[in-house]
Amino acid sequence: MAKTYYNVKGHQPESLDWFNVLIAQTIAQLRADARQDDAILGSLTEVLNSGSKPDWIGEIKVNEIALGDEFPIFSNCRVMPAEDGFWYGPGTTGTEEGRLQARMDVDLSDVITIGIETTLNLNWPKPLSAVLPVALAVSIVRFSGTLALSFIPSSSPPSTSTTTPNPEHHRSNSTASSTSPPHRPTTLAFTFLDDYRLDLSVRSLVGSRSRLQDVPKIAQLIESRVHAWFDERAVEPRFQQIVLPSLWPRKHNTRGGATEDVDASDLDMDMDEEVILEEEEEEHGGYTLPVPPQLRHPSVASTSLEAEGAKLREAEMRAGVRKQERPAMNRAQTSREDGVRYRPKPVSRTSEGWSGQKGMPGALAPGTFR
Repeated sequence: MAKTYYNVKGHQPESLDWFNVLIAQTIAQLRADARQDDAILGSLTEVLNSGSKPDWIGEIKVNEIALGDEFPIFSNCRVMPAEDGFWYGPGTTGTEEGRLQARMDVDLSDVITIGIETTLNLNWPKPLSAVLPVALAVSIVRFSGTLALSFIPSSSPPSTSTTTPNPEHHRSNSTASSTSPPHRPTTLAFTFLDDYRLDLSVRSLVGSRSRLQDVPKIAQLIESRVHAWFDERAVEPRFQQIVLPSLWPRKHNTRGGATEDVDASDLDMDMDEEVILEEEEEEHGGYTLPVPPQLRHPSVASTSLEAEGAKLREAEMRAGVRKQERPAMNRAQTSREDGVRYRPKPVSRTSEGWSGQKGMPGALAPGTFR
């Protein structure tokens, strides 16, 4: 940290204005994508009707969705050492030093609403004895809390030697490898402190003729379930882990310059090579250096070399450096075109070797070694 000129103990909290701009642009794009063709309505309806839904609840239909117009504001960011045993996942001993975490305050005042319609089915004494229509609308009007972020570096299991011929040693190595922790990729972990604030607004309408509006018991039940759902997933000591993607520069991700003129076939070949590289990285549990395409596809390399040679010869012919080449043909064809009949001279095989030659071609003369 001294090389980055950041003093963990004495640095002042940061405002994170630049981070708020990036988050706002991202959320605005997500809202625009969700509003297009009402895609979010169909996806939410499918999610709510799948899974382990109780049989006494009918089909759920999403009839209202509001994604809000405001953006969360992050502020008061401070970097501090991570708490002991808090950020260490499975496969670690909890004794790693130098682990840091960033804590920041987040505040959102908006109206994010989802409204649904369904039915409550009374299945006793017989199925569908009574059907009670229910309409609910749940809105998040305020959220504030402290967000904690930390990077958890990747870890690989210790390598074991497999070249020893000793069976006892080999058996011990296999036992150790089976009990060693698996490979863990680099992840971003985040959680909220337990002093967060989540304000909800619940509107309900029960019944068809004599309707009950905004039943307090229903509002209390929904609020408790939403808080329990959030506590079980993203409130300390529980935290969420997001696997970070590979930041190794990929050719198919390059834009601008001469790469815009790349042929489609070349792009497909590059995509296949990247898939092979990613599969090898997953298999070996880490990163591998990129292999040139000439080593993966020798036929591609020879074809490209022949094409370059043909282009060079054509350029020399146009410049007058090289004469026009005639197509290659054998001696009989050349003599036939010149009007001369050519018949190859027969070669007879004798006991001494080929005619006109003593012994095998390339043999030493007799008497060389005495």
